[in-house]
Amino acid sequence: MTAATYQYVDLPDASVVTTRALLTARENITDTVAARAMMCIHGGAGFGKTLAVNICLRGLEPHEDVRKITFRARPTARAVRYELFTALDLAGEPPRHPSEFDRLLKTALAERPRTFLVDEAQWLNGEAFEYFRYLWDEPSTQLAIIFVGGEGCHTVLRREPMLSSRIFIWQHFTRLTPSEVLEAIPLFHPIWADADPDDITFADSHAAHGNFRAWAQLTAHTRTALARTGRPRVDQELLRWAFSRLA
Repeated sequence: MTAATYQYVDLPDASVVTTRALLTARENITDTVAARAMMCIHGGAGFGKTLAVNICLRGLEPHEDVRKITFRARPTARAVRYELFTALDLAGEPPRHPSEFDRLLKTALAERPRTFLVDEAQWLNGEAFEYFRYLWDEPSTQLAIIFVGGEGCHTVLRREPMLSSRIFIWQHFTRLTPSEVLEAIPLFHPIWADADPDDITFADSHAAHGNFRAWAQLTAHTRTALARTGRPRVDQELLRWAFSRLA
């Protein structure tokens, strides 16, 4: 399976690597959806959270109705209602009054089981999280909700006992360890497949630091360097040139 659809940069020939975190996410998401529960996947930027969740949820489709919502700013409950209205492809104009809007959403969500992926959930405040809980608590709705976000997501949820007590599974994404880098990166892209392990370690310690997004950027620049120089494989001189673009 290629990673082009989900990568931070367009990177031809990149592959999804089945890391320990991805395998754990697959198991956790499968269990959360089966239980119609809520879970939180959190961690630093570029650690592969969204990529892993997209891959795992894609494996559940088409039998599971998955709807994706991404927030780029701090939404109010009103904004969450409108995002849900759009994500559910509801017809007509959104209702003006909150109570009417809530009835419409509850009715739609009671039609069949659904899973919501709420990405960039670090932007949610207590009010927005509470609105998702309000819909999830409704007996007629059959919701599973996967919150994916930075550490702020975890902090806000843990601050609200009514919310955190309802989170079925917590999963923390961290940087790849040095040993995981040596296992995963040769599988990530062909330019690393025959690279010297010492060069991969050199690249990680100087630029990527166990961050998959940083590895994608570094790989794109290193791929360019290989094409321009005609060299057959990665070396530290090429890597230093790639580092200069990341500084």
